[in-house]
Amino acid sequence: MAAAKFLVFSLFLALLLSTAWADASADSDVDVAVPASQVTGSTDLETSALKIELDQLTSKIQSLESQIDKKTRELKEKDEKLAEKEKLIKDKADSIGTLQSEISSLQEKGKLDDSEQLNKANERAADLQKQFDTLRNEFEAQNAEKEALGTKASEAERKIDELNSRLKNLQKISDDQKSKIRKTERALKVAEEEMLKAKVEASSRTKELMEVHGAWLPPWLAVQLVRFQSLAQKHWNDHGKPRLEIVVQKAQENKIKAAKWAEPHLETVKTKWIPTAKDQWVVVTTQVKPHVRSLSAKTVEAYETSKTSITAHLVQVQEIVDPYFQEAKKFSKPYIDQVATITKPHVDKIRVVVKPYTKKVVRAYGKFLKSATTYHQQVQGTVQDTLKRHELTEALATKEFVWFVVCNNNTLHILLFNHENIFLFSKSELTDGCFNCCRHQQY
Repeated sequence: MAAAKFLVFSLFLALLLSTAWADASADSDVDVAVPASQVTGSTDLETSALKIELDQLTSKIQSLESQIDKKTRELKEKDEKLAEKEKLIKDKADSIGTLQSEISSLQEKGKLDDSEQLNKANERAADLQKQFDTLRNEFEAQNAEKEALGTKASEAERKIDELNSRLKNLQKISDDQKSKIRKTERALKVAEEEMLKAKVEASSRTKELMEVHGAWLPPWLAVQLVRFQSLAQKHWNDHGKPRLEIVVQKAQENKIKAAKWAEPHLETVKTKWIPTAKDQWVVVTTQVKPHVRSLSAKTVEAYETSKTSITAHLVQVQEIVDPYFQEAKKFSKPYIDQVATITKPHVDKIRVVVKPYTKKVVRAYGKFLKSATTYHQQVQGTVQDTLKRHELTEALATKEFVWFVVCNNNTLHILLFNHENIFLFSKSELTDGCFNCCRHQQY
């Protein structure tokens, strides 16, 4: 900075010296033709104008120096860039030196006027001012860029700090998750070990229960049960199944014969009896309807009166019987508790033993109910369709009547089946008894 100040000061000093030399050369050239009074007056005016201009220039220089002094602290940070600018200033100083040499040569030759030199000096000063302004603007722009970079750097540092804090938090979270995973793995290992132990215990318990279930029935009863099952299967295959097939075949034949026999009678019923029955039914309904209404009203009144009269007697009976019931309950409670405590272990054992069999029975019962309901619905549908086919039985095709007919049909089949089985088994037992008697007689 000191070198820059020195260069600026030397520049303006050179300008002052050049103007002084120009004035001296002009005075020496003009002394021959011009009187002394005119020369002194003109020189005084010129010197006063030059002083004014010099004062202006010095004031400008002082203002510039004050601005430069203000920017010294900022320019210290830009030494590298200012070195380049100093090189430019040195170049300008060299150009100024060349100009000074030219001015001195021109002063020696006496070809240039003082006004032209002053104009050139002013132009040169204006150029220097412009260059200074451009340099100052560049310097301010560089400072602004520096401040912007500083703000960006501070923001980047702030973001880096935030990211570091987030990274630390994530590291803590990952460490916590790793510790939780380790704990869960340990818990899983412990649970697997416990599951293996439970499986071993369950397998041992199942073996014990199977042994208990196998030993529940006595051997003689198991042998008799197997023998009874084999005999029942044999009797069914030999006697029951063919008899059932014969019965079904005969029922189908009888059904066909009944349909053929009833066909002309049904025609007569449709043509003659149904219209007369309808007319009679209309007459009966018209005559019986008021009697039915009066009878229903009387029955409702009788029910209400009987209900009101019986409720009072029931309440009295309940009040009379309640103390006796409470005393009997108090008297029998210890005996009931004693019986419950005595029978509880036996009941628990029976439950444990019967549990697998009860599951099988429940499943079989569920399947039986499902198949029975489907069969019952199918039979209801067929019966309802057959009733709707004929005009005589179309009025009877209601849900209640169809359900009643199907239930009676099922019970009839069950009774016939039981009767047939009893007959077959009793016959087989009689034949076995006769065979045994004959064999004993032979022996």
